Amino acid sequence: MADRGEHKSLQTDRVILVPGPEDEQRIVNLIYQWFVNESLSESAIAGRLSGMKVRTDLDRPWTRSSVQEVLTNEKYIGNNIYNRTSFKLKKERTVNPPELWIRKDGAFDPIVPPEMFYTVQGIMRERARRYTNEELIERLRDLYQKHGYLSGLIINETESMPSAAVYAHRFDSLIRAYKMVGYTPDRDYRYLEVNRLLRQLHPQVVAQAEIEIGRIGGSVFRDPANDLLCVNDEFTVSLVLARCHTYETGSHRWKIRFDTSLQPDITVAIRLDPDNQGPMDYYLLPRLDFGQPKIQLAEQNAIEFDSYRFETLDYLYGMAGRTRIRRAA
Repeated sequence: MADRGEHKSLQTDRVILVPGPEDEQRIVNLIYQWFVNESLSESAIAGRLSGMKVRTDLDRPWTRSSVQEVLTNEKYIGNNIYNRTSFKLKKERTVNPPELWIRKDGAFDPIVPPEMFYTVQGIMRERARRYTNEELIERLRDLYQKHGYLSGLIINETESMPSAAVYAHRFDSLIRAYKMVGYTPDRDYRYLEVNRLLRQLHPQVVAQAEIEIGRIGGSVFRDPANDLLCVNDEFTVSLVLARCHTYETGSHRWKIRFDTSLQPDITVAIRLDPDNQGPMDYYLLPRLDFGQPKIQLAEQNAIEFDSYRFETLDYLYGMAGRTRIRRAA
């Protein structure tokens, strides 16, 4: 078992997750029992733990927010969730919306009985239902006027406020709730919205490619683990979406990353339009010609790049059709 802050030394290493010390497990279960059986609020539970001289695993005093984290974190029923936050060099840590999370259910033994966990979630949802959307926004607006800015931590630490998770669920994301009260965070959250679109768009593009290849008589197998397409048992295709990055000068750039672990014969780079709302054009990039892990495209590119550019994927579909005819011959 690794200590806090330790990392794998090699990517091929594996980490086995096991429950923590018995005294910490006991505290976690007490928190759930107090919330369900004694109807204590998160703040009351934090106060009781402080009176017992109990501190968190980070050796900090318990707060409303830290109690709420215990009551809503699925790791206590054995589910492991990744990508809840993002962090880029020289940028602040960002809390990602639930649709960007990567989850593995049943990753390890639960600490809290699942029925107890879901009872807590039901109580919290029922507690939140008493607020209309208008009341939620009004409370958020008052909090914004009081502090001059908003964050999930501020929302969770305010006794009279529903949790940040309630706002994210009711209004699809915290960002949208912020906008409804006139608050624009200093950080640019637009990339989160683009990520959401990419996650929706990519399977649509892959499915469309499967349909079109089959329509012209080709055969295609999609690996469900990585969406790699094997066409006619002849060549493999990886489809990647390239978001448009707009700089302060107004210029646009697209970063194309090749999946070197899959080593597809052809990478189809789909450039999104400047608004990142849909495909703009397509680059069919053979592995033999592009061995580097990534390239960057501009609005105008050299011939060694633009010779692989197409307005549609008809050329890719034609490759599948010609391969089918050649094999039949």
